[in-house]
Amino acid sequence: MHSARILTSLAAMFAVCGPVLAANAVPAEALRPFEASYAWNWRGMTVAISTLKLEHRDGDTWVYSSKSEPRGLGRLFSERPTQQSIMRMTEDQRVQPLSYDAVAGTSATKRDAHVKFDWAQGRVTGVYEDVPVDLPLKPGVQDDLSVQIAMLVQLQQGKTPENLSMIDKNTIRDYRYRREGEEKITTPIGQIDTVIYSSQHVGSPRVTRFWCAPAYGYLPMRVEQKRIDSVEWSMEIQSFKRD
Repeated sequence: MHSARILTSLAAMFAVCGPVLAANAVPAEALRPFEASYAWNWRGMTVAISTLKLEHRDGDTWVYSSKSEPRGLGRLFSERPTQQSIMRMTEDQRVQPLSYDAVAGTSATKRDAHVKFDWAQGRVTGVYEDVPVDLPLKPGVQDDLSVQIAMLVQLQQGKTPENLSMIDKNTIRDYRYRREGEEKITTPIGQIDTVIYSSQHVGSPRVTRFWCAPAYGYLPMRVEQKRIDSVEWSMEIQSFKRD
């Protein structure tokens, strides 16, 4: 896998690690700012540490950001990817992205994205990895970060999302989710009971699994992506704090 794709893809998939709430389902207004870090492992080696931060702006607007710093073998590569999604929580407790920006941290733009969601006009426009974007918006479409918060909000409401859609360059991809079971796992922040959920793009051989902790508002403690029977990468929580 290309170095930029390793770090940027890992940061994007990490986005499920969204707002932390009480153990029981609560309304989205109860979201609280937080910061969490995760170690990313590729072929048994830690290649990056990602820091995720949720911030509240005025009213119903939230900012969710990701910053990845290479470790070990990852230091051989020049990328320092960052991402930011600005979104709003609608009155019916749905996540609605307003803008998405991703920067690989190099002079090249082939891994960058700058996208705007105009819900009044019903279109999403911008540039995604050097591909011009101009698509009609349909209800529920998300960006790389907001899609996972949309999943998290549904879990907190006691639902398992069957399908979620996400913009990918100038197309929209659909993902299927399902509940796979429960497991107590050991992490750097302790032993934690988790519920395992999986996500898969229709027709893809890759499956991503999330070990979500109900006691932490379904915050993932671990994430792993497999292609058929081979683990391509995994991540594990390292630290967590909130205001």
